[in-house]
Amino acid sequence: MLKFLPVSKMFLFLYSVFFVFNTYISFIIMKYGFDNEKYLRIQSEHIKERISKFGNKLYLEFGGKLFDDYHASRVLPGFEPDSKLKMLTQLKDDAEIVIVISAVDIEKNKKRGDLGITYDEDVLRLREAFMERGFMVSGVVITHYSGQASATAYHERLHRMGIKAYYHYIIEGYPTNVELIDSDEGFGKNDYVETTRPLVVITAPGPGSGKMAVCLSQLYQENKRGIKAGYAKFETFPIWSIPLKHPVNIAYEAATADLNDVNMIDPFHLEAYGKTAVNYNRDIEIFPVLNAIFDGIYGENPYKSPTDMGVNMAGFCICDDDVCCQASKDEIIRRYYTALCDYANGKATDSEVSKIALLMKQAKISTDDRRATVAAKERRDHEGAPSAAIELADGTIITATTSDLLGACAALLLNALKHLAGIDHSVKLISQKMIEPIQHTKVSMLHGSNPRLHTDEVLVTLSILSLLDDNCRRALDSLPMLDGCQMHTTVMASEVDRKIFKKLGVGLTSEPVQKPSGEAAR
Repeated sequence: MLKFLPVSKMFLFLYSVFFVFNTYISFIIMKYGFDNEKYLRIQSEHIKERISKFGNKLYLEFGGKLFDDYHASRVLPGFEPDSKLKMLTQLKDDAEIVIVISAVDIEKNKKRGDLGITYDEDVLRLREAFMERGFMVSGVVITHYSGQASATAYHERLHRMGIKAYYHYIIEGYPTNVELIDSDEGFGKNDYVETTRPLVVITAPGPGSGKMAVCLSQLYQENKRGIKAGYAKFETFPIWSIPLKHPVNIAYEAATADLNDVNMIDPFHLEAYGKTAVNYNRDIEIFPVLNAIFDGIYGENPYKSPTDMGVNMAGFCICDDDVCCQASKDEIIRRYYTALCDYANGKATDSEVSKIALLMKQAKISTDDRRATVAAKERRDHEGAPSAAIELADGTIITATTSDLLGACAALLLNALKHLAGIDHSVKLISQKMIEPIQHTKVSMLHGSNPRLHTDEVLVTLSILSLLDDNCRRALDSLPMLDGCQMHTTVMASEVDRKIFKKLGVGLTSEPVQKPSGEAAR
């Protein structure tokens, strides 16, 4: 019985009960708008159905990210970042994967913005990640090839690594010169990618790699060999089965502002079926050309609209529309702030900023609709110093300001963890005596100009102190409860702080304002 427990064990028992209860409450507070299990089930069933319609051979153009689709998880709460990969895992025995990379991207050393690695290195990362999960990777296709030295060297590198590599060439007049495209001097000139399984997934490190052209080229090549293979397109956004101006679809436009994608009602679908469906400008514009190409390969086009080509069932898995609408509005504002900061750093154009600002008007929202944004600005105006605010899962707002010891992000992290762990705000998790030696090392030994601790330094210090201090341990245990929370800073957060909060699953935005002199450097 509880009354006979020693005092120390009684404390541990009560703390365990408190922590489990606190975690449970946080879990039920988290609102989900997307049924992920239903999605995994019906999406895989839909793909199997599409394979059966094309003589048991389907080339599936896979748009978006397979491993880390955080955009989808933000606008569809409940969608897991690796949902698409889990779905494919159910088809693993029937599937093989071909990775596509453009020779132009190789030549430009194009990088993934989220990972900071070049596309050619990401191809190797993706291949290894697929194979670790038991997928068969058939090879790599280098598209838009016209003899680029860097692409040739990459092809040779792949060959030395034992990886099958293929060239697909630039076709003059693509995609409108259908007569040339649908000939031995067009698609017929490309290397034929040898595949053996019913489902061939065509994926790439990023957009513009030439995935669709690879699929169509393979259809042409397969047809010459007497195989009537099929084609389908799998992109999560825009979601065709929800309204054009639904916040989820508007958020997709905000996410692709740099590509200038525009969501539209599919006119071919409307004409063929008398029903509205949402697609985007690039697929709609290219459909007449695809129609002609399909006529050349099959004798007739099996699809009556670009929407018909898709196999996206995400719209049927939204279980709470209000939750998804709110999450999407938050995402649009987040994208707006990202564009503002990128523009300030010379990484975006004013047209991107203007487009997202227009999308915000369409969604009838402003930056004031983000509670963390308002709270951070109010704290800044009151304190006269850079500030930050975070909205927790239960709606609680926590704020912090830059001090001599901590940057605003680091201070906010400590404040939020204390609240989540039930630790009184007056408790100092890291004393000034602990911080000062770290500052001395940063400034005197490492010649930094900013003595304040960043979030990574705070977490390392908390980890060390947690061996002796129960409050620090409880604070660290509360880190997972930050996942999905929204945060704002009144100056641009450092790269270190951005990465830490991204890993914690926090939606961070910042005002497009540079930090005061000396604060940005570590």
